[in-house]
Amino acid sequence: MEKQRKARPAHFADALSLPKDIIYGAVLVTAKGQTEILIENYKGIIEYTSEKIKIQTKTCKLSVCGKNLLIEYYTNEEMKIVGIIGEIIYDERS
Repeated sequence: MEKQRKARPAHFADALSLPKDIIYGAVLVTAKGQTEILIENYKGIIEYTSEKIKIQTKTCKLSVCGKNLLIEYYTNEEMKIVGIIGEIIYDERS
């Protein structure tokens, strides 16, 4: 029974041709080279320094580490981080 419940959102998304990130609220991370990241579906900013930006999403915490990091802009749906991106870390423990 539990397996059927977990499969329903995916089946629903497939049946309606909806992106799974909409159904699950998954974070979308788009990296443009080593200097720009666009993050969609986030909930809030946990930590913000020039070397680390930590974001809370619906499913995990996301850390962007590097140098000269700056949130260029943010809205309720997305944010753009610029700087020298060294790594992106997903922490499943929310």
